[in-house]
Amino acid sequence: MLLLPTGGAWAQGWPPWADDQERRAWRYERPYYRDVPERYWEGDGRPEPRHRPFAEAVQDGGARPDIAPRAPHVVGFSAAFPANSIVIDTGARKLYYVLEGNRAYEYRISVGREGFNWSGTEKISRKQAWPDWHPPAEMRERDPKLPEKMTGGFKNPLGAMALYLGNSLYRIHGTNDVKSIGRAQSSGCFRMLNAEVLHLASITEIGTPVSVVNSLPAEPEVSQGPESKTQGQMALESSALPERHEEHPVSVRSRNYQSLRQEMLRRP
Repeated sequence: MLLLPTGGAWAQGWPPWADDQERRAWRYERPYYRDVPERYWEGDGRPEPRHRPFAEAVQDGGARPDIAPRAPHVVGFSAAFPANSIVIDTGARKLYYVLEGNRAYEYRISVGREGFNWSGTEKISRKQAWPDWHPPAEMRERDPKLPEKMTGGFKNPLGAMALYLGNSLYRIHGTNDVKSIGRAQSSGCFRMLNAEVLHLASITEIGTPVSVVNSLPAEPEVSQGPESKTQGQMALESSALPERHEEHPVSVRSRNYQSLRQEMLRRP
């Protein structure tokens, strides 16, 4: 096993020696057509097809270092979803793995940017460590430098693990771009830190239900009734009342007899 130092770089899932070069892979900081003379550009602002640079059909995704899974925090979770299911709150950029007892693991994620976000239900259909990446044709049309296939590795934008959602093109996967976590930047997939997606994969099974919602329902407000008094409070209040003396039953009967005798003596 590769022993790795701690730090911001490795917390994401790539070794420190990759910071200066591979960490910038697939950021698209410079559009490919900037290297093509403007005389070859079309009306849409891109070069003519015959002047566009093309990538190799298959590119190497780089090394596959060992990454230790890392569990996130456990939080309270009272939404009505079954235990052992995944709930994705796209508005909050959070993914929850629901536990028993109104609790859940809470992961920070990246979600689809405007026009690529979605909601619905799916199931985990496949899990793949260091998955290959096959950029869709429309993505390669936008950027011909993308290959038809990139093998799994730390240069691959799918990261160390991918959980496939049903038969769709969407996945929950790792990433080589830590800065995208917490933002809406993907094409509909859900990005996670490599160490955390490995933890999620370790506790999910094929068939685990996944619910994608725009936002979780607000927590209901619990009305507060009057406070119930403790025995100590009741005893304290009782001691503050004036002392009450009860008369003995014999003295009561004696007083009644004397009153009756005096009344009889007054009668004619």
